[in-house]
Amino acid sequence: MSRYHAVINTRSGMWGRILSAVLVAIVALGALAASATASAASLPDASAHYSFQTLDNPADLTFNQLLGINESGLIAGYFGSGAAGHPNKGYLLPNDGHGAYRNENFPGSVQTQVTGLNNTGVTVGFWADAKGSNFGFYKTGGAFHTADYPNTSPASPVVDQLLGVNDHDIAVGFYNDANGTSHGYSYTIPTHRYHKIAISGASSVTAAAINNGNDIAGFETNSAGTVEGFLKLNNGHVTTLNVPGATMTQALGVNDGDEVVGVYQVGTGNSATTHGFIWAPGFGFQNVDDPSGIGATTVNGVNDHGRLVGFYTDSAGNTDGFLATPQG
Repeated sequence: MSRYHAVINTRSGMWGRILSAVLVAIVALGALAASATASAASLPDASAHYSFQTLDNPADLTFNQLLGINESGLIAGYFGSGAAGHPNKGYLLPNDGHGAYRNENFPGSVQTQVTGLNNTGVTVGFWADAKGSNFGFYKTGGAFHTADYPNTSPASPVVDQLLGVNDHDIAVGFYNDANGTSHGYSYTIPTHRYHKIAISGASSVTAAAINNGNDIAGFETNSAGTVEGFLKLNNGHVTTLNVPGATMTQALGVNDGDEVVGVYQVGTGNSATTHGFIWAPGFGFQNVDDPSGIGATTVNGVNDHGRLVGFYTDSAGNTDGFLATPQG
């Protein structure tokens, strides 16, 4: 599994961006920490309160991941597992899945994933070259641009990915250093300025999403070696998002109400299962699984209407994108 891994083709789920390249060492400056916990076994299940729709690009019905959704219902995603003959190819899907798929691939790239978008026409993601290096990109005004953190000791092959962007044109992502450690950062597109994103005590940080209040959701590896999610507010306050009983929790999306979505894992090895979640301040965690998923659902994006996008594994072993719309 690999969501944003050292090699773009290993992201068989946001999983790529999630489980592999998530080891970052960063120091947070005065960030306050609060713990948001719930029991994986007793997590309230909100799945019945959503209407689920499978959305797969006809170009490859075996592998799709939907990664972001804006207020107009424009969805960002990609098809292709990254295996030989099935490269990652980015796309946009308008109108809550009722429009036509539009290809979006970085010029000259071998593979592309569109990972995030805002409400003003900016998209972000990453692309891969023939050597397997990953480079962050943003697209604005119809033009593609590479955006990589100025790292003096990069991984080989290079790993640098943008994963989310807000309406102020501030993007977030991560890069790996030569030791394979991940470092979160933000990139302000109009000024071309980079800033480290730090979480106190973390040995690895990935910034996965940013809302219009400049609150950032992501995940980090703590001092015990456990991967846990976080919500870092613009004022520096950090809430740790950890489903106890889960072996991993990752926050992957956030809307303007600080509703966070992501994935948690129960068990390890061949017995491990993954489940989507939603979390909001004052409400805590709720489980969200696509009913067609077989113990493998990831919720990757959420808009201000509460619509969710992500992906699941079906009974045939295919990875399918989904849109979940709240009912009532």
